Amino acid sequence: MRVICEGLDLSDAVLKVIKATAVRTTNPILEGIKLHASEDTLTLSATDLEISIEKTIPADVKIAGDVVVPGKFFADFVKKLSNEQIELSSTEQGTLKIRYTDSEGYLQLLNAEEFPIIKTFDESDYFVVSKFDFRDAIDKTIFAVALDDARPILKGCKFEIAGGEMTVAALDGFRIAQVKHKLINSSKDMEFVIPARCLAEVSKLIDGEDEELKIHVSDNYLLVNLGSTNIMTRKLEGEFINYKNALGTASTTEIIVNKRQLEYGLERASLLARFNTNNLVKFDIRDKLLTMTSSSDIGNVTEKITISLDGKDLVIAFNARYIADCLRNIQEEYIKMSFASSIYPCTITSPENNSYLFVVFPVRLMGE
Repeated sequence: MRVICEGLDLSDAVLKVIKATAVRTTNPILEGIKLHASEDTLTLSATDLEISIEKTIPADVKIAGDVVVPGKFFADFVKKLSNEQIELSSTEQGTLKIRYTDSEGYLQLLNAEEFPIIKTFDESDYFVVSKFDFRDAIDKTIFAVALDDARPILKGCKFEIAGGEMTVAALDGFRIAQVKHKLINSSKDMEFVIPARCLAEVSKLIDGEDEELKIHVSDNYLLVNLGSTNIMTRKLEGEFINYKNALGTASTTEIIVNKRQLEYGLERASLLARFNTNNLVKFDIRDKLLTMTSSSDIGNVTEKITISLDGKDLVIAFNARYIADCLRNIQEEYIKMSFASSIYPCTITSPENNSYLFVVFPVRLMGE
Protein backbone atom coordinates (compact mmCIF):
# COMPACT_ATOMS: atom_id res chain seq x y z
CA MET A 1 0.00 0.00 0.00
CA ARG A 2 1.17 3.50 -0.81
CA VAL A 3 -1.02 6.62 -0.55
CA ILE A 4 -0.65 10.37 -0.24
CA CYS A 5 -3.27 12.37 1.69
CA GLU A 6 -3.74 15.62 3.56
CA GLY A 7 -2.84 15.51 7.25
CA LEU A 8 -5.98 17.39 8.27
CA ASP A 9 -8.22 14.83 6.53
CA LEU A 10 -6.31 11.92 8.01
CA SER A 11 -6.28 13.38 11.53
CA ASP A 12 -10.04 14.07 11.42
CA ALA A 13 -10.74 10.52 10.22
CA VAL A 14 -8.54 8.92 12.87
CA LEU A 15 -10.16 10.91 15.67
CA LYS A 16 -13.57 9.66 14.53
CA VAL A 17 -12.79 5.96 14.15
CA ILE A 18 -10.55 5.67 17.25
CA LYS A 19 -13.75 5.80 19.35
CA ALA A 20 -14.60 2.28 18.13
CA THR A 21 -11.31 0.65 19.14
CA ALA A 22 -11.31 -1.63 22.17
CA VAL A 23 -9.82 -0.14 25.34
CA ARG A 24 -9.26 -3.26 27.42
CA THR A 25 -9.03 -6.46 25.41
CA THR A 26 -7.02 -9.66 25.15
CA ASN A 27 -7.14 -9.35 21.34
CA PRO A 28 -4.69 -6.63 20.19
CA ILE A 29 -6.19 -6.47 16.69
CA LEU A 30 -9.28 -4.79 18.18
CA GLU A 31 -7.04 -1.92 19.30
CA GLY A 32 -6.03 -1.34 15.70
CA ILE A 33 -7.23 0.89 12.87
CA LYS A 34 -7.49 -0.63 9.42
CA LEU A 35 -6.40 1.45 6.43
CA HIS A 36 -7.89 0.38 3.08
CA ALA A 37 -6.58 2.16 0.00
CA SER A 38 -8.36 1.78 -3.34
CA GLU A 39 -9.05 4.00 -6.37
CA ASP A 40 -9.01 7.61 -5.07
CA THR A 41 -9.90 7.01 -1.42
CA LEU A 42 -8.47 5.87 1.88
CA THR A 43 -10.97 4.22 4.24
CA LEU A 44 -10.17 3.97 7.95
CA SER A 45 -12.13 1.55 10.11
CA ALA A 46 -12.14 0.32 13.69
CA THR A 47 -14.31 -2.02 15.73
CA ASP A 48 -14.58 -3.53 19.19
CA LEU A 49 -17.23 -6.00 17.89
CA GLU A 50 -20.03 -3.92 19.45
CA ILE A 51 -19.57 -0.74 17.43
CA SER A 52 -17.76 -0.17 14.13
CA ILE A 53 -16.89 3.19 12.58
CA GLU A 54 -15.67 3.74 9.02
CA LYS A 55 -14.49 7.04 7.59
CA THR A 56 -13.49 7.61 3.95
CA ILE A 57 -11.22 10.46 2.84
CA PRO A 58 -9.82 11.47 -0.57
CA ALA A 59 -6.32 10.23 -1.30
CA ASP A 60 -3.83 9.82 -4.13
CA VAL A 61 -3.52 6.03 -4.20
CA LYS A 62 -0.27 4.88 -5.76
CA ILE A 63 -0.60 1.25 -4.64
CA ALA A 64 -3.86 -0.18 -3.32
CA GLY A 65 -3.87 -2.39 -0.25
CA ASP A 66 -4.80 -2.97 3.39
CA VAL A 67 -2.80 -2.48 6.60
CA VAL A 68 -3.71 -2.34 10.29
CA VAL A 69 -1.90 0.11 12.57
CA PRO A 70 -1.91 0.33 16.40
CA GLY A 71 -4.80 2.72 16.95
CA LYS A 72 -3.75 4.86 19.90
CA PHE A 73 -0.19 5.51 18.80
CA PHE A 74 -1.25 6.22 15.20
CA ALA A 75 -3.91 8.66 16.43
CA ASP A 76 -1.44 10.48 18.70
CA PHE A 77 1.11 10.67 15.90
CA VAL A 78 -1.03 11.92 13.00
CA LYS A 79 -2.85 14.58 15.02
CA LYS A 80 0.55 16.30 15.25
CA LEU A 81 0.67 16.36 11.44
CA SER A 82 -2.64 18.05 10.62
CA ASN A 83 -0.89 20.81 8.65
CA GLU A 84 1.25 18.48 6.56
CA GLN A 85 0.82 16.36 3.45
CA ILE A 86 1.46 12.75 4.45
CA GLU A 87 2.66 9.74 2.50
CA LEU A 88 1.82 6.32 3.95
CA SER A 89 3.51 3.21 2.56
CA SER A 90 3.86 -0.35 3.80
CA THR A 91 7.29 -1.98 3.76
CA GLU A 92 8.49 -5.55 3.31
CA GLN A 93 9.60 -5.50 6.95
CA GLY A 94 5.99 -5.28 8.17
CA THR A 95 6.05 -1.59 9.04
CA LEU A 96 4.22 1.51 7.87
CA LYS A 97 6.44 4.32 6.67
CA ILE A 98 4.98 7.73 7.48
CA ARG A 99 6.65 10.48 5.46
CA TYR A 100 5.95 14.21 5.92
CA THR A 101 7.97 17.22 4.68
CA ASP A 102 11.60 16.05 5.00
CA SER A 103 10.94 13.72 7.94
CA GLU A 104 9.70 10.17 8.31
CA GLY A 105 8.70 7.61 10.90
CA TYR A 106 8.04 3.87 10.99
CA LEU A 107 5.23 2.08 12.76
CA GLN A 108 4.99 -1.68 13.32
CA LEU A 109 1.92 -3.12 11.60
CA LEU A 110 -0.59 -5.65 12.93
CA ASN A 111 -1.77 -8.63 10.89
CA ALA A 112 -4.49 -7.29 8.57
CA GLU A 113 -5.88 -10.81 8.01
CA GLU A 114 -6.89 -10.96 11.68
CA PHE A 115 -8.97 -7.77 11.51
CA PRO A 116 -12.71 -8.57 11.86
CA ILE A 117 -14.81 -8.36 8.72
CA ILE A 118 -17.20 -5.44 9.13
CA LYS A 119 -20.70 -6.36 8.00
CA THR A 120 -22.10 -4.75 4.86
CA PHE A 121 -25.77 -3.86 4.37
CA ASP A 122 -26.86 -4.72 0.84
CA GLU A 123 -30.56 -5.09 1.59
CA SER A 124 -32.16 -4.24 4.90
CA ASP A 125 -35.10 -2.56 6.49
CA TYR A 126 -34.71 1.13 7.09
CA PHE A 127 -36.24 4.31 8.41
CA VAL A 128 -35.60 7.92 7.48
CA VAL A 129 -35.60 10.75 10.02
CA SER A 130 -34.20 14.25 10.35
CA LYS A 131 -30.56 14.20 11.50
CA PHE A 132 -31.30 16.72 14.24
CA ASP A 133 -34.39 14.80 15.42
CA PHE A 134 -32.33 11.61 15.66
CA ARG A 135 -29.64 13.36 17.68
CA ASP A 136 -32.26 15.04 19.88
CA ALA A 137 -33.85 11.66 20.66
CA ILE A 138 -30.46 10.22 21.61
CA ASP A 139 -29.40 13.15 23.78
CA LYS A 140 -32.72 13.26 25.64
CA THR A 141 -32.68 9.54 26.55
CA ILE A 142 -29.17 8.09 26.98
CA PHE A 143 -28.69 9.79 30.36
CA ALA A 144 -31.43 7.54 31.78
CA VAL A 145 -29.94 4.15 30.82
CA ALA A 146 -28.81 1.74 33.53
CA LEU A 147 -25.09 1.77 34.31
CA ASP A 148 -24.74 -1.60 36.03
CA ASP A 149 -24.69 -5.05 34.46
CA ALA A 150 -27.61 -6.50 36.42
CA ARG A 151 -29.91 -6.14 33.40
CA PRO A 152 -27.77 -5.56 30.28
CA ILE A 153 -30.81 -4.76 28.12
CA LEU A 154 -31.33 -1.57 30.18
CA LYS A 155 -27.89 -0.30 29.15
CA GLY A 156 -29.47 0.59 25.82
CA CYS A 157 -32.25 2.73 24.38
CA LYS A 158 -35.35 1.11 22.92
CA PHE A 159 -36.49 2.28 19.48
CA GLU A 160 -40.03 1.80 18.24
CA ILE A 161 -40.67 2.61 14.59
CA ALA A 162 -44.43 2.63 14.04
CA GLY A 163 -47.30 4.81 12.85
CA GLY A 164 -45.04 7.35 11.17
CA GLU A 165 -43.23 8.03 14.46
CA MET A 166 -39.91 7.15 16.06
CA THR A 167 -40.21 6.60 19.82
CA VAL A 168 -36.99 6.25 21.83
CA ALA A 169 -36.97 5.32 25.52
CA ALA A 170 -34.52 4.51 28.31
CA LEU A 171 -34.88 3.67 32.00
CA ASP A 172 -32.79 2.58 34.96
CA GLY A 173 -35.38 1.86 37.66
CA PHE A 174 -35.29 5.41 39.04
CA ARG A 175 -36.38 7.44 36.00
CA ILE A 176 -37.70 7.01 32.48
CA ALA A 177 -36.95 9.16 29.44
CA GLN A 178 -39.07 8.99 26.29
CA VAL A 179 -38.87 11.08 23.12
CA LYS A 180 -41.05 11.02 19.99
CA HIS A 181 -40.30 12.43 16.56
CA LYS A 182 -42.03 12.20 13.19
CA LEU A 183 -40.48 9.92 10.59
CA ILE A 184 -39.88 10.95 7.00
CA ASN A 185 -40.22 7.35 5.80
CA SER A 186 -39.80 3.74 6.92
CA SER A 187 -39.87 0.30 5.31
CA LYS A 188 -41.98 -1.27 8.08
CA ASP A 189 -42.78 -1.15 11.80
CA MET A 190 -39.97 -2.46 14.02
CA GLU A 191 -38.53 -2.47 17.54
CA PHE A 192 -34.94 -2.86 18.74
CA VAL A 193 -32.54 -1.83 21.52
CA ILE A 194 -29.18 -0.14 20.82
CA PRO A 195 -26.35 0.27 23.39
CA ALA A 196 -26.23 3.80 24.80
CA ARG A 197 -22.45 3.96 24.34
CA CYS A 198 -22.83 3.46 20.60
CA LEU A 199 -25.63 6.02 20.37
CA ALA A 200 -23.47 8.56 22.19
CA GLU A 201 -20.82 8.24 19.49
CA VAL A 202 -23.45 8.62 16.76
CA SER A 203 -24.70 11.81 18.40
CA LYS A 204 -21.18 13.28 18.47
CA LEU A 205 -20.70 12.56 14.77
CA ILE A 206 -23.94 14.21 13.63
CA ASP A 207 -23.23 17.77 12.54
CA GLY A 208 -23.71 20.14 9.62
CA GLU A 209 -27.04 20.68 7.87
CA ASP A 210 -30.32 19.24 9.14
CA GLU A 211 -30.63 16.68 6.35
CA GLU A 212 -32.48 13.41 5.98
CA LEU A 213 -30.79 10.49 7.72
CA LYS A 214 -31.38 6.96 6.42
CA ILE A 215 -30.78 4.26 9.03
CA HIS A 216 -30.56 0.62 7.99
CA VAL A 217 -31.69 -2.17 10.31
CA SER A 218 -30.85 -5.86 9.96
CA ASP A 219 -31.53 -8.81 12.26
CA ASN A 220 -28.59 -8.04 14.57
CA TYR A 221 -27.18 -4.68 13.51
CA LEU A 222 -28.03 -1.05 12.87
CA LEU A 223 -26.15 1.12 10.37
CA VAL A 224 -26.14 4.92 10.41
CA ASN A 225 -24.82 6.47 7.21
CA LEU A 226 -23.45 10.01 7.62
CA GLY A 227 -22.09 10.46 4.13
CA SER A 228 -18.38 9.67 4.30
CA THR A 229 -18.79 8.17 7.79
CA ASN A 230 -20.59 4.91 8.60
CA ILE A 231 -21.38 3.80 12.15
CA MET A 232 -22.57 0.25 12.71
CA THR A 233 -23.69 -1.09 16.06
CA ARG A 234 -24.85 -4.43 17.35
CA LYS A 235 -28.36 -4.64 18.80
CA LEU A 236 -28.86 -5.72 22.40
CA GLU A 237 -30.71 -8.98 22.94
CA GLY A 238 -33.39 -9.48 25.58
CA GLU A 239 -36.82 -8.32 26.68
CA PHE A 240 -37.09 -4.61 27.44
CA ILE A 241 -39.19 -3.63 30.46
CA ASN A 242 -42.77 -2.56 29.68
CA TYR A 243 -42.17 0.98 30.92
CA LYS A 244 -45.43 2.34 29.50
CA ASN A 245 -47.34 1.10 32.54
CA ALA A 246 -45.66 3.89 34.52
CA LEU A 247 -46.76 6.62 32.12
CA GLY A 248 -50.51 6.50 32.52
CA THR A 249 -51.14 7.57 36.13
CA ALA A 250 -53.77 10.33 36.28
CA SER A 251 -52.42 13.52 37.85
CA THR A 252 -54.05 15.50 40.66
CA THR A 253 -51.44 18.26 40.75
CA GLU A 254 -49.92 20.07 37.76
CA ILE A 255 -47.54 22.99 37.74
CA ILE A 256 -46.00 25.16 35.03
CA VAL A 257 -42.57 26.43 36.05
CA ASN A 258 -39.73 28.38 34.44
CA LYS A 259 -37.15 25.72 33.56
CA ARG A 260 -34.09 27.87 34.17
CA GLN A 261 -35.30 29.12 37.57
CA LEU A 262 -36.05 25.55 38.64
CA GLU A 263 -32.69 24.32 37.36
CA TYR A 264 -30.68 27.02 39.13
CA GLY A 265 -32.68 26.66 42.35
CA LEU A 266 -32.23 22.91 42.31
CA GLU A 267 -28.49 23.29 41.76
CA ARG A 268 -28.19 25.46 44.86
CA ALA A 269 -30.36 23.14 46.95
CA SER A 270 -28.32 20.18 45.70
CA LEU A 271 -25.13 21.57 47.20
CA LEU A 272 -26.33 20.35 50.60
CA ALA A 273 -28.34 17.42 49.28
CA ARG A 274 -25.10 15.80 48.08
CA PHE A 275 -24.10 15.23 51.67
CA ASN A 276 -27.15 12.97 52.14
CA THR A 277 -26.98 9.37 51.03
CA ASN A 278 -30.10 9.77 48.86
CA ASN A 279 -29.32 13.31 47.58
CA LEU A 280 -32.82 14.31 48.76
CA VAL A 281 -34.56 17.60 47.94
CA LYS A 282 -38.13 18.17 49.18
CA PHE A 283 -40.71 19.91 46.98
CA ASP A 284 -43.54 21.72 48.79
CA ILE A 285 -46.18 22.82 46.26
CA ARG A 286 -48.93 25.15 47.43
CA ASP A 287 -50.64 28.34 46.31
CA LYS A 288 -48.40 29.81 43.62
CA LEU A 289 -45.07 28.70 45.06
CA LEU A 290 -42.74 25.73 44.73
CA THR A 291 -40.54 25.62 47.83
CA MET A 292 -37.48 23.35 47.61
CA THR A 293 -35.59 22.46 50.78
CA SER A 294 -32.55 20.37 51.53
CA SER A 295 -30.61 19.88 54.72
CA SER A 296 -27.61 18.09 56.14
CA ASP A 297 -25.39 18.25 59.21
CA ILE A 298 -23.70 21.37 57.87
CA GLY A 299 -26.82 23.45 57.18
CA ASN A 300 -29.99 23.83 55.13
CA VAL A 301 -31.18 25.61 51.97
CA THR A 302 -34.64 26.88 51.02
CA GLU A 303 -35.44 27.94 47.44
CA LYS A 304 -38.79 29.49 46.42
CA ILE A 305 -40.01 29.70 42.82
CA THR A 306 -43.24 31.20 41.49
CA ILE A 307 -45.36 28.67 39.59
CA SER A 308 -48.75 28.19 37.99
CA LEU A 309 -50.64 25.53 39.97
CA ASP A 310 -53.61 23.46 38.84
CA GLY A 311 -54.89 20.97 41.43
CA LYS A 312 -54.01 19.99 44.98
CA ASP A 313 -51.20 21.11 47.24
CA LEU A 314 -48.46 18.47 47.54
CA VAL A 315 -45.28 17.62 49.41
CA ILE A 316 -42.93 15.19 47.62
CA ALA A 317 -39.20 14.45 47.62
CA PHE A 318 -36.72 13.42 44.92
CA ASN A 319 -33.12 12.52 44.38
CA ALA A 320 -32.02 15.93 43.08
CA ARG A 321 -29.72 14.48 40.41
CA TYR A 322 -32.54 12.68 38.65
CA ILE A 323 -34.56 15.88 38.25
CA ALA A 324 -31.45 17.86 37.25
CA ASP A 325 -30.56 15.33 34.52
CA CYS A 326 -33.97 15.85 32.94
CA LEU A 327 -33.79 19.64 33.08
CA ARG A 328 -30.34 19.63 31.51
CA ASN A 329 -31.81 18.06 28.38
CA ILE A 330 -34.70 20.50 27.92
CA GLN A 331 -34.31 23.67 25.86
CA GLU A 332 -37.78 25.17 26.39
CA GLU A 333 -38.42 28.15 28.66
CA TYR A 334 -41.24 26.50 30.63
CA ILE A 335 -41.98 22.90 31.60
CA LYS A 336 -45.02 21.11 33.00
CA MET A 337 -44.64 18.82 36.03
CA SER A 338 -47.50 16.47 36.89
CA PHE A 339 -48.03 14.54 40.14
CA ALA A 340 -50.56 11.92 41.31
CA SER A 341 -49.41 11.79 44.96
CA SER A 342 -46.28 11.86 47.09
CA ILE A 343 -45.57 8.19 46.38
CA TYR A 344 -46.25 8.10 42.63
CA PRO A 345 -43.74 9.24 40.02
CA CYS A 346 -43.62 12.76 38.63
CA THR A 347 -43.81 13.38 34.89
CA ILE A 348 -42.01 16.26 33.19
CA THR A 349 -43.26 17.32 29.75
CA SER A 350 -43.56 20.31 27.47
CA PRO A 351 -46.64 22.50 28.08
CA GLU A 352 -47.04 22.69 24.29
CA ASN A 353 -46.60 19.15 22.93
CA ASN A 354 -45.68 15.56 23.80
CA SER A 355 -42.33 15.37 22.00
CA TYR A 356 -40.57 14.38 25.25
CA LEU A 357 -41.65 12.88 28.54
CA PHE A 358 -39.51 12.25 31.61
CA VAL A 359 -40.66 10.22 34.60
CA VAL A 360 -38.87 10.46 37.95
CA PHE A 361 -39.73 8.22 40.89
CA PRO A 362 -39.89 9.95 44.31
CA VAL A 363 -38.07 9.22 47.54
CA ARG A 364 -40.43 8.38 50.40
CA LEU A 365 -40.33 10.82 53.29
CA MET A 366 -40.15 9.56 56.87
CA GLY A 367 -43.61 8.76 58.27
CA GLU A 368 -45.23 7.92 54.91
